[in-house]
Amino acid sequence: MPLSAVIVDDEQLARDELAFLLKDVGEVNVVAQGKNGLEAVNLIREHNPDLVFLDVQMPGLDGFGVIKKLLDKRVSLPQIVFATAFDQYAVKAFEVNAVDYLLKPFDKKRVAQSVQRAREKVESAGAPAEKFETLVRMLEAQKPSTSKILLKAAGRLFLVDQKDICYASIEDGVITVVTAGVNGMEGVSNCRTLEELLDSLDPHLFWRAHRSYLVNINRIREVVPWFKSSYQLRMDDKKHTEIPVSRAQTKRLRELFGL
Repeated sequence: MPLSAVIVDDEQLARDELAFLLKDVGEVNVVAQGKNGLEAVNLIREHNPDLVFLDVQMPGLDGFGVIKKLLDKRVSLPQIVFATAFDQYAVKAFEVNAVDYLLKPFDKKRVAQSVQRAREKVESAGAPAEKFETLVRMLEAQKPSTSKILLKAAGRLFLVDQKDICYASIEDGVITVVTAGVNGMEGVSNCRTLEELLDSLDPHLFWRAHRSYLVNINRIREVVPWFKSSYQLRMDDKKHTEIPVSRAQTKRLRELFGL
C-alpha cells in the first residue's frame, strides 16, 4: 500500500523538489501541500496522512509549533520527517528519536531512506506522540524568551526584539508592526494572519485587543474610556496611536488593569 503524505514548506521550490523526489521513490501518494504552520495543522487534521514532511523554519508557526498545536488539540500524530537547512534543529529532532530528518538541499537517497523508515514505523503501528511531547518540552526549555521578529521596511529586513514591539495591525491581508518610542519604526511582517503572528510571540506579553490588532501589554500608555462603556488604548509609539478594544475583550481589559 502506498503511504499517504503531506508536504509543508514555505518555499514553493522546496515543495516541488520534494514532491518530484517522492514520485521517483514511488509508493508514496502526496495528498496535499501546505506553505505554513497553520495550513499544516489543518491539512493533517483533514487528511490524517501516514507521513508528513515538515519544514522547521517557517514564519509564524514553525515546524515544532505545529507539533505542539497537534498535541494540544489531541490530534493523532502521523510519522514526521523534519526538513531543515540548519543542522542544530535536525540534531535536536533526531536526538529525541523523531522518525527522521532531511537537510536541504534534498538528496534522493536520503529521501528514500526516510520513506523506508516511516513505512517500517507505520507497519509496526508505532505511536510517536510521546517522543514528540519530549521534543516540544526540550525545545521550549531552550527557546530564548526574547526571540526576535523579522520585519520588512524600506526594502530592508530588520530583526526586532519582541519587547520593543508596540502593536501589530492587519488591513487587506497585510500585517503592519509598529515598535515603541520616539525612534520607533514601522514594518511589514511576513505572517499571513494575526493568529499566526501571535503564535510566534510571548503569550504573556501580547494580547489580541481587537480582531484587527495585537498589542504589547507593557506598551499601553493610557486606557481611554470611550462610548457606551467601551475603551481605547493609547499606545507608546511616536504617534500615540489609539487602538479600539472590542466588546468581547473589554472583560479581559478590566481583568488586566483592575478597571
